[in-house]
Amino acid sequence: MGVLSTLTRGLIRGADRMSEFTSKRGSRTHNKGRGARPAGLRLSSGKFLSVGAMIPEFVVPHLEGFKLRPYVSYRSPRGTEPPVTAQSLFDEVVAPQIQRDFEEGTFSKEQLEKYGFEATQEGKLFKLYPKNFVR
Repeated sequence: MGVLSTLTRGLIRGADRMSEFTSKRGSRTHNKGRGARPAGLRLSSGKFLSVGAMIPEFVVPHLEGFKLRPYVSYRSPRGTEPPVTAQSLFDEVVAPQIQRDFEEGTFSKEQLEKYGFEATQEGKLFKLYPKNFVR
């Protein structure tokens, strides 16, 4: 498409109606804002009535004498601990309990609920394998 045909099409169609209407496209006094909710009501007379309950209240804790900084530098070293997996969680929490009960002679395969195992998923909000297993 040539330059001349593009210019004539722009003159015939007018401004681009599909682009976003921002404060740069309005007049000098137009301020679209950032989507904040008004803290009051616009009356029928055109006046604005401020409502105290609609004004947001920010609760900020007193941090005087607090040693930690609110910013973490990108140059800080990465964590040294490996990510937590199901196997590592089992090895750290459940396996020592099972080993202790096995050495004491109180371990029973019928009482696995004591270690957090669940025989069925009935009554659970999200049931595991096989009912919602992705096929």
